[in-house]
Formats: sequence, structure tokens, C-alpha cells
Amino acid sequence: MIAAAQEERFTRKKHDSGFPAHAIDYCLREAGVTPAQVDYVGFYDKPLEKFDRILQTYLATWPTGFPSFIKAMPVWVKEKMWIPHIIKKELSYVGPIPFSEHHVSHAASAFLVSPFSEAAILTMDGVGEWDTTTLGMGCGNSISLIKSIRFPHSLGLFYSAFTYYLGFRVNSAEYKVMGLAPYGSPVYYDLIMKNLIDLKNDGSFRLNMDYFVYDRKLTMTGGRFERLFGQPRRKPDSPLSQFHKDLAASLQKITDEVVVRLAQHVHRETNLPNLCLAGGVALNCVSNSKILKETSFKEFFIQPAAGDAGGAVGVAFYIYNTLLGNKREFVWKNAFLGPSFSSEEIERFLDGRGIESERLGYQEFLRKVSRGLAEQKVVGWFQGRMEFGPRALGSRSILADARNPDNWQKVNLKIKHRESFRPFAPVVLEERMSDYFDFDRLSPYMLYTAQVHPGERTKIPAVTHVDGSARLQTLRREDHEIFYDLLKQFENDTGCPVLINTSFNVRGEPIVCTPEDAFRCFMATEMDYLAMGTFLIDKRRMASQGAESEFSKILEAD
Repeated sequence: MIAAAQEERFTRKKHDSGFPAHAIDYCLREAGVTPAQVDYVGFYDKPLEKFDRILQTYLATWPTGFPSFIKAMPVWVKEKMWIPHIIKKELSYVGPIPFSEHHVSHAASAFLVSPFSEAAILTMDGVGEWDTTTLGMGCGNSISLIKSIRFPHSLGLFYSAFTYYLGFRVNSAEYKVMGLAPYGSPVYYDLIMKNLIDLKNDGSFRLNMDYFVYDRKLTMTGGRFERLFGQPRRKPDSPLSQFHKDLAASLQKITDEVVVRLAQHVHRETNLPNLCLAGGVALNCVSNSKILKETSFKEFFIQPAAGDAGGAVGVAFYIYNTLLGNKREFVWKNAFLGPSFSSEEIERFLDGRGIESERLGYQEFLRKVSRGLAEQKVVGWFQGRMEFGPRALGSRSILADARNPDNWQKVNLKIKHRESFRPFAPVVLEERMSDYFDFDRLSPYMLYTAQVHPGERTKIPAVTHVDGSARLQTLRREDHEIFYDLLKQFENDTGCPVLINTSFNVRGEPIVCTPEDAFRCFMATEMDYLAMGTFLIDKRRMASQGAESEFSKILEAD
């Protein structure tokens, strides 16, 4: 795998669903090939089967679903039914276009790039064509999905329905619900289990669709759902009460239970020691950690773009390894697959805008950034190739000192412009992980939570959540050299090998991609330093020279 990127990073439209022309152009340029040299273009699900599901669902819910049917049809008639035609037209491409089933793409995106020659596979998301959950196994180049749960019974949509009811955006803010859960107690667990979900010992489940309306309307829950809990849906951005926190805690407990039972069942079915996870639910790091603790699997692999973005990886390797029979040789080792910008490109941008910066030697740069962090400066960190997937892992990050409890709210409210309850992830030197966290394996992609040792919680309060947990990133030098060297310098300066690491963006915007994106975000927030390559921009110096307001005017005009 040479390159992977999401369209939203180039267009600056979060969750951009348009044709990914910019992402394709980047990947081809990174590979040094033209569309004429491409042998196959794969697509990660089967639109006709998905269309069949939509038609059958609306017929089954007639006439209630008719208004939603009318709204959904134009995009299908104009676009989704014609994907091969659109691909060939947009790329001037004449070759074959294999389609793989949605959950096969998820399974392939985890297993075929894993270090395992054989493994159990568990995929969970909202819905593909018909499947919402699949259990299976991979062996060599082949993938066999042996059991599935089908729409409308979906763990992903179950979680999204509560996300909607709690006033957050569906398919975007489920992680907010996960972060809210530790503030509550699962007092609604029994009510939900009695009325909304029928869960079996093997993890299979059915939802009581009398309470959900996503199968027939362009929304998730209705009046009956509200009456069950005795409260109307929370309005977005309105205050959160203890009720909302307790409901989030109840939802997370049930999600954990479903996922663990499914994992235990696929282990019994396959008797394999390794597990590969994929699908949007595999981004729930709390549930992932429950699988670690409560199942008999020995090794795990979850790739960093486990949601639908990773479907492109899945279909590509499914074509190459499974359909064409090529030997598996690639193992996914890091998420840094997006664009990078040379020192010359960064310098051209800065000079072109007249932005004053310091260009420092490598060691001096590390010392100055580390000193700034120790002095409670917040740093925009722009280095190397952009990450693929939803997590910033040290290329497009905002960094701050984890030892200062005030940094939790400072970064949330003044820089990220997001809800105050949201936790921050720690990045820790891999060799120091066990000193601070109760965890026994690498976590390079922030896909697991770990308990902070009780004696260390007061030392890194800005990354310790209310339940003592942290969404952990472990860092080795071979993963990201300059990021590791900065964290090592910070440890040398302060004795602490941990920093706050959060994504370089503000609420509602994609993670930054280019130097210009980074500078715009820097100027729109209260970050103190912007570190791009070994160039350092100090906002205080800009302000003292009167440049800050001038650049703000330019950005507003643009």
C-alpha cells in the first residue's frame, strides 16, 4: 500500500460524499502512475444489492416509508446506480471494475493486511448491503464469512439511534457518546434490555423495531422511544443532564456486552488465537478493550481506518490477493499514508504569505518546541505524511502538556471549540507505557482504552478521564521519527513521557492536510506555536509585530 487518503481532507468538507477526485489524484501521483496504467479499480460495496434492500424495506413499511423513499430516490437514480459509468468517465478508465460486498471489504481491510496467516474475523457497522454484522475467518488469501446479522437489526444503527436521541450528529458523533458514558451510571440497562434489544448468548440480537424508525423514515427514533425514557430528544448543543450521561453509560455497557459475546462466539466457532476487527463499531475503543480482557484471543489486529474509509483498502487487497491470487506480502504497520510537504514547499508557502517564522536545526527545533510545551504553550504539529483514518497520530496533531489539568479545558474550549466533557488521548513512549498505564500491548492507532495507574493519575490529569481511563497511543521511533524525538526530548526536559495528542482541526472541520490548512486553523484558535517541518511560528511574536490581525483579515477575506 503506497497511499490512502479521504476526500474530505482535500475539499475541507467533513464526510464529503462526492466523487473522490482529489484523493484519487493524490494516490496516483504518490504512486507515479496515470489512470491508463491502472489495471483494476475496485468499489467497496454492491450498490444494486443495497438498492434492493432499500426497495424491499420501503415496500415492507409502506405507506409510512413513502416520503423517505421519494427523498432517497433522486441520488440513486442520478448517481449510485451508475458508479461504474461515473468511475470510467471521471478517470478516463476502460479497465475492469470489480465490486466486493461491503462486509467482505471490511474483513479484507483487516485480515489481508494483518500479520496473521489465519485469524477469526468480526465486522460490525451500521449496514452494508443487507449485513450489519458478520463472523468468519481468514486463511491465507481466502476469507469466509460464516454467519451474519441482517438489517434492520444493527449494533451500529442501535448506537447511532441513541446518538441521535442524545442530540448528537449521526455517523459523526458516536465517539462523543462513548466519551460521555463514563460520567454516568448504567441505570437504564435493564429498561433497554427489556424493551429495545433481545440479546442471545452467542451475541446475536434482534432490535424491537417498534421503537426505531430508521427503516422507514430519514431519522432514527420517534415518539415511542421518547415515551420509553420519559424525555424528548435532546436539542443539539443544549445542556447535558445526568439523564443523558446515564443513558450513554447504559448504551456503552450493552454495546460492550454484545461485542464481547460476538467475539467469544467467533472464537468458539473458529478456535483460532488471532482476531481481526473492522467496521465502524471497531472504532469503539472501550468495547475493543473489553474484548482484550474478556475473551480468549491472544492477538488482535484493527487497522486505523476501520470504518468505511478502510473499505477502499479492503477491496484493493481483495482484488490483488483473493481474486488474482497474488501472495500476501504487505503488513499494515502505520497510518501515515497521506500527503507530505517538503521543507521547500513549507518555506514557499510561508514566504508567499509573508509569514515570519524561525527555521531551526533539528535538535534546536525539538528543544524549543519541548520547552514551549513545558511552559504550557499549545502547539500545532504538522509533520510528514498525513494520517489515514479518523485519528491524528503525530502528523497532524495539536499537542499540550498532559501534566497540567487546565489544558483539558483550554484545548477543548479555546482551541478545539468543542464540548467540555470530551477527553483527550495521551501519546506515550512505548518503552514507558507500563509505568503509567495498565496495558500489555502496543496501541499505535488509539483503538484501545487503558486504565491509568492510580498513582500516576495526578501526574497526567489532562489525559485521565473521569473513570481513570485513557484512549492510548503508544509511540515507537520507527513509527514516526520526529514525533518520537520530540516526546523523548520532552521526557528529558520534564521527566514525563506523555503528551496530550488531539487532531489538528476545530469542531466541524476535517483534520488539516496542507500547510495553508494548518496556518488557517492556527490563526482561528488560541494555539501558541505552529511547528511545520523544522519551521516554528510564534503567535506572540506575530501579535507584538501587529501581524496577527492582518493575517486574520486576509484569512477572512479568502
